[in-house]
Amino acid sequence: MTAYKYKALSRDGSKVSGVVEAYDEFEAVAKIKADCSVVLKITPVAEKRRERIDLNEPMWVSDKVLSLTASQFAILLKAGMPTARTVEIIAQQTTDKLMKRILTEVAKDVAAGYSLSQSLETRGKKIPLTFIETVRAGEESGTLEESFARLVTYYEKSHKIRSKVRSAMMYPIFLSVLAVAVIIIIVKVTVPVVTSMIVGNGGKLPLPTRMLLGAYNFFGKWWWAFIGVIVAAVICIILYRKTENGRLRFAKLSMKLPVLGKISVLKSASQFAGTMATLLSAGLPITNALTITGKVLDNYAVGLTVGACTLGIEEGKRLGDVLRTNPYLPPLLTEMTAVGEESGALEGTLTTIGSYFDSEVEQASAKALSMLEPMITVVMGVVIGFIVIALYLPMFTMYAGM
Repeated sequence: MTAYKYKALSRDGSKVSGVVEAYDEFEAVAKIKADCSVVLKITPVAEKRRERIDLNEPMWVSDKVLSLTASQFAILLKAGMPTARTVEIIAQQTTDKLMKRILTEVAKDVAAGYSLSQSLETRGKKIPLTFIETVRAGEESGTLEESFARLVTYYEKSHKIRSKVRSAMMYPIFLSVLAVAVIIIIVKVTVPVVTSMIVGNGGKLPLPTRMLLGAYNFFGKWWWAFIGVIVAAVICIILYRKTENGRLRFAKLSMKLPVLGKISVLKSASQFAGTMATLLSAGLPITNALTITGKVLDNYAVGLTVGACTLGIEEGKRLGDVLRTNPYLPPLLTEMTAVGEESGALEGTLTTIGSYFDSEVEQASAKALSMLEPMITVVMGVVIGFIVIALYLPMFTMYAGM
């Protein structure tokens, strides 16, 4: 609930002012007009935050938390628990700080008579749109517990895929960090000792050693400038990616990269099929489902083209025909969608094809990582090998001349 300060004219024409609590400005005006004839001015009262910002609170609600929350809703609602009491119980039991804060506020709104989806839309800015719209569809169709059951399956699958990819990435990341650490130690500790010994004995430095010393002296003197350039470049890229043109360019580029581009396309197909199946099963019209799916897809370019498909549906075209014009979705996805649409089993077909692309994403990610590990090892070996040669070659030359 939000507090609003207002100035109005009473029934007898005198000016009055006060504060009213309401869900939004429209409700605040309605409450004021119950006692006043004309509302002159209304402004929300800025809430003073008495608590410090909790830095341990997550920036967004994770798929795992969403799956667990949806499961709790499905169980309690199926048992006949009222919605307001259900939200209150789950808010008390959840251990995720962000979800606890959101549900605590939602519980107050629902107890005041507002719908669950309406409150989630207002309070849950960090909750995915798919979650909110599926809840809204469940409320409108009277199948709220079934909608939460679908969300459990959807976010469980999403969490498993993300976890597998994240776990597979740990070893290459560890190997990369180890490689950089080894190279830094060799350069910082070994290079000064060996080179000073060689120069002190009057030895002539070969080209690899001079190259190594040049790089060592340059970075030793200008390391701050090097780091500054990298930081500035990263900041510029981040700022550019926040622009409309930047988001679109990077999204298209991600689908053209070797190996990784295929993973991006497969992931978009998997997200499209899974999200559409969930929303259509909840009872949303195809146009609404396409609009929401376009907004939640990770790849911005694919999301724009999917959202634009609603124009074709509104013109009377079939979903399969509209998707065939999409340049980013795999042909298998579009053809299977058309088959499911013609057979009247679109939701089931999308669920099946979504599982297929989930498997393809896992296999493609595993293949990419299996290629990445030896590449890191080779690069590490080449760099360390060059350093070793640059250090010991003048020593061998010096000993040979004795």
